[in-house]
Amino acid sequence: MGKFIFRLPDIGEGIAEAEIVAWHVQVGDTVQEDGRLADMMTDKATVEMESPVSGTVLEVAGEVGDVVAIGSPLVVIEVEGEGAQDAGLAPEAEAVEQRIEAETPDAGDVERVVEADESAGASTSSARAEVVKAPPPPRQQSPKAPRPAQPDPVEGYARHSALGAKVLASPAVRARAGELGIDLADVRPAEGGRVRHADLDAFLSYNAGGGFRAPGVRGQDQQVKVIGLRRRIAENMAASKRTIPHFAYVEECDVTALEEMRAQLNASRGGADSSRPKLTMLPLLITAICRTLPDFPMINARFDDDAGVVTRFGAVHLGMATQTEAGLMVPVIRDAQDKNLWQLAREIARLAAAARDGSAKSDELSGSTLTITSLGPLGGVATTPVINRPEVAIIGPNRIVERPMFVSDGVGGERIEKRKLMNVSISCDHRVVDGWDAASFVQALKRLIETPVLLLAD
Repeated sequence: MGKFIFRLPDIGEGIAEAEIVAWHVQVGDTVQEDGRLADMMTDKATVEMESPVSGTVLEVAGEVGDVVAIGSPLVVIEVEGEGAQDAGLAPEAEAVEQRIEAETPDAGDVERVVEADESAGASTSSARAEVVKAPPPPRQQSPKAPRPAQPDPVEGYARHSALGAKVLASPAVRARAGELGIDLADVRPAEGGRVRHADLDAFLSYNAGGGFRAPGVRGQDQQVKVIGLRRRIAENMAASKRTIPHFAYVEECDVTALEEMRAQLNASRGGADSSRPKLTMLPLLITAICRTLPDFPMINARFDDDAGVVTRFGAVHLGMATQTEAGLMVPVIRDAQDKNLWQLAREIARLAAAARDGSAKSDELSGSTLTITSLGPLGGVATTPVINRPEVAIIGPNRIVERPMFVSDGVGGERIEKRKLMNVSISCDHRVVDGWDAASFVQALKRLIETPVLLLAD
């Protein structure tokens, strides 16, 4: 039998390390060639590592959340045969193996970085192989002291006869409790340890609504390790709030006409236009943003803190905050200013689907110059979104609501109408964008939103 050391390959230009976000094997498993070993996450994407050989897993490079350098051992696999793979290890690989064996307590506790042979490379194709699970070696468990009993967190009427003590109450109180379906053990007496009618009244008042149960069910405490995309989000958001002096501006927009135009455009789909996607509000808002930005170049920019340079972009590469099961991702609509409503709708749907199923490419998740974030019907009255650093602004449309408004009757008077209203929020980097600039940009954006025919004009 020989040993094959699988090293973490170069998985992207400029990538020096990657984080382990999922293991598909453990020590003792049998893996087939092209079988999945692990998912590794870089700054740009998550990449599946696949085994170039068949064999039994002897060692793995640590646990989920650990960071592995490019070229470092990832998995050690025992393979059939002798010679080439057994004796063919480079001296440095043998030294690494010996160091790992010396530092590792036992095979079940291997939690460190093991490097894969560079000559073997790494397969990142979509092929899959069955992994046969072997039972892990038993681990010594240290005896644990019994946990002390915890008090019930629900303030009010907790069970006070948990130790089996007899509940003190008069026959009349017991009869009344029986008629009401109340267990006297659930009633805490106000004084003297004896349940009285007043205690039943207080219990009924506290548990109004029926059932006489605690208002909630206690769940299990959990410790969730912050890894992968969630850790990237945490680090990026912390850096953004730590280094960027945010300020927010919110304006109310009447989107009644915009919604009417959207409904008409969707209704017109048919015949030659039947392949056109259904329009949501987002393509219309993006078009309005792209039409407004040329007059406000300081909004479509990125700030390099280290160099002290602000780059203002002519093209609009619009980041689109997208919620996925793993967390928030920001795929990028390239050259949004060159796309019409239907093209934007297709690109929005394509990128959102790619982000959610994990197929988005690294260049589709980087390089944005401005970001839009929308919670759709959950948008709330107003938001103050966190800037996607190193950008200098982020725009957040909020929920559309219907309210009565005074509108002109066309003859110098006013009348009350039901209108559809939406608040538009913007957060800006005050080092680069002044409050006047942000307010002026949003006001210009509002004029386009409230006069939507201008969005279709040349």
